[in-house]
Amino acid sequence: MHGEYKVPGGKLVVVDLDVREGVLRDVRVAGDFFLEPDEAILSINGALEGAPSSTDAAGLAARITAALPESAVMLGLTAEGVGVAVRRALAHATEWSDFDWQLVHMAPQAPALHMALDEVLTAEVAAGRRAPTLRVWEWASPAVVIGSFQSLRNEVDPDGAARHGMTVVRRVSGGGAMFVEPMSTITYSLSVPESLVSGLTFADSYAYLDDWVLGALGDMGIKAWYQPLNDIATDAGKIAGAAQKRMVGPDGGPGAVLHHVTMSYDIDADKMLEVLRIGKEKMSDKGTRSAKKRVDPLRRQTGLAREQVIEHMIASFRGRYGLATGHVTAEELARAEELVQTKFATEEWTARVP
Repeated sequence: MHGEYKVPGGKLVVVDLDVREGVLRDVRVAGDFFLEPDEAILSINGALEGAPSSTDAAGLAARITAALPESAVMLGLTAEGVGVAVRRALAHATEWSDFDWQLVHMAPQAPALHMALDEVLTAEVAAGRRAPTLRVWEWASPAVVIGSFQSLRNEVDPDGAARHGMTVVRRVSGGGAMFVEPMSTITYSLSVPESLVSGLTFADSYAYLDDWVLGALGDMGIKAWYQPLNDIATDAGKIAGAAQKRMVGPDGGPGAVLHHVTMSYDIDADKMLEVLRIGKEKMSDKGTRSAKKRVDPLRRQTGLAREQVIEHMIASFRGRYGLATGHVTAEELARAEELVQTKFATEEWTARVP
């Protein structure tokens, strides 16, 4: 069995192993990390040898930590990362490079149609009818997008939204509200097979699926990192937030994961505060007293046009994993348009949590 895991902010860990009589055998850990002393790699392998195959990543990490000499130094490597790589091997997880990735970058679409496209394309990936897809959104109009479980009245000021011509829609994923203006926001979705995140906890999957965009931002001179549970941050402040939805496959089989990210290229903070009801409780754990200071736009940090930032992101993904130009099929678009009428543009859905 073979498993790989890139430690967030660190290096790649590769594990090869067998399972015999319910325990790990012939465990071999490798990667492009740094480890001192040399013999410490033998301690790691030995700690995993004979471990029950049911041991979770935390339990495997504890075995490794207990076995390492006090003098051991790990750079780009963590005991937890090795544990995750083992779990991914046991789960027969796939890797990014196992797939022929497809890019969908359409003309601007209405907010409700974007919600529907996320659901339809991810369901198609779950059914095996669509290749794993990176979809870059273009917005036809300003919007507030609230999370699946958020209260409409608690999150949105209806007078402010109406005054600024903002459509309010509800997405299928959880998380917080998104304040969107077409030329001030960069949004993308990943619709991926569930096997890509096999062996990862729900929380770990966020960091794993965001890793490529951290590299893309780094190429543009921005040192960014994943901030649990679902933010991308820099020294200057938050620049993006992520959300996920898991979808089961046909007949309850392996499904797919929708992972989407909204990045602030530019932001009208005064307008945002007129539209969103950002309470003191939400701000209490953010290390700032002002919602205006929470988000630091990419425009200021990069000095690049929005289109250039998107081009850099797409090029970075393509350089890492390959990316062919694709499209939404007529059937997928028809299904999405039907969902707009029956779900995403209805008051019943938008106000399902009043």
